[in-house]
Amino acid sequence: MKKYLFINGKRIEATEYRLLHSPYSGEVIADIPVATAEETELAIQAAEKAKEVLRKMPAYKRAEILENLACLLEEKHEEAANIITLESAKPIKLARDEVSRTVQTYKFAAEEAKRIQGETIPLDAAPGGEDRIAYTVHEPIGIIGAITPFNFPMNLVAHKVGPAIATGNTIVLKPANQTPLSALFIAELFSEAGLPAGVLNVVIGNGSLIGDQIVRDPRINMITFTGSPEIGIAISNKVGLKRLTLELGSNAALIVDKNIDIDKIIERCIMGSFSNQGQVCISLQRIYVHNEIYHDFVNKFTEAVEKLVFGNPFDEKVDLSALISPDDVERAVSWINEARDEGALIVTGGKTTGNILHPTTILGANRNLKVSCREVFAPIVLINEINSVEEGINLINDSRYGLQAGIYTENISTALEAAEELDVGGVIINDVPTFRVDNMPYGGVKDSGVGREGIKYAVSEMTETKLVIWNKN
Repeated sequence: MKKYLFINGKRIEATEYRLLHSPYSGEVIADIPVATAEETELAIQAAEKAKEVLRKMPAYKRAEILENLACLLEEKHEEAANIITLESAKPIKLARDEVSRTVQTYKFAAEEAKRIQGETIPLDAAPGGEDRIAYTVHEPIGIIGAITPFNFPMNLVAHKVGPAIATGNTIVLKPANQTPLSALFIAELFSEAGLPAGVLNVVIGNGSLIGDQIVRDPRINMITFTGSPEIGIAISNKVGLKRLTLELGSNAALIVDKNIDIDKIIERCIMGSFSNQGQVCISLQRIYVHNEIYHDFVNKFTEAVEKLVFGNPFDEKVDLSALISPDDVERAVSWINEARDEGALIVTGGKTTGNILHPTTILGANRNLKVSCREVFAPIVLINEINSVEEGINLINDSRYGLQAGIYTENISTALEAAEELDVGGVIINDVPTFRVDNMPYGGVKDSGVGREGIKYAVSEMTETKLVIWNKN
């Protein structure tokens, strides 16, 4: 299956191609174009040319295009889910969930396209401001350079492309090298939905070449990136005065207070820890359980882990499948072995079948181990014992990351204390930190990034505020 770059509303054949393999089976699934600097330049030129077309398009028309896209994607729901599973090894039932979320994300974008509004400013509140009328408008900033990851190859594209179109910005999109099929599929659907040529351009290739070109090009006005902190920091050092949104890593944690009904939360904790093979920025990586219920929690958690099914991602019964690459499997196993060598107890998993890492539970891991202080991005979870919620808060905050954290507690004062003291972008009370819906503000502090996604909040990031003042005299 040969694929093409998508530039200026057309399929463009590349000068170079590579084979794309299934993470699960290793089989060739597509022949993928590899963009050069020249082809990336064509994409930027197309976005530049289309800027005025989209800027002048009325809001209702932009909303209509986004609504059309949502309808088309709903019609092709199963095809879209199969593409996600094929290229990323996400279990098919989770891929269907991602498509459903993507439909909702574009619907949110359509709604927000009609809500971009300014405000009036009472200039007469200051001496010298009498007899003047002032108001603000929000205008598109130009071209958005969007760089997306593999783990949600359709929905995280939507979180960048949706608000960009809603605000009247054009886009040059570089999807992850392992998951370009979802992005190309959406680009084709947008053409069918009525999006003008050049508004959305998709280039695939080496991040250090075309990614760097997108980041540095002066015609691109904003960079929105989801990925590792290391690459995010490198991007921030190159963008200059461009607008920048970075959604980076995490080692998300959960506190389980005493007096919690463990049976009610185990299913959520399992989902939070192992959904999409743990390849989620807010995957539950660290669980801190009060000592009064620690052993009971561990027993019930490990029993639930043993019931998980892993294997072919197209099997309806499968909960986990392959990690995105053999290198990721090797890295994750080395971190597990390090934890074992340092005295931690591996109570489930720690083994592999092909590129599948069995769901792994680790007890008593030192907080300085890689599995604790870095982002594992694999089906690995730590469970540690704490004597108080305060201890748990301190352990969560003792991290370079700060995306989301959760706490289960029946004490409202404890919940409010956690909400105030946890140094993260989002505190989830009585649920796991893996919770996300697509209209909420989403982003972190520290090395977890800058800026916020969630359509309304991305719209704000992607517009410039212009002040207009009329002197009535």
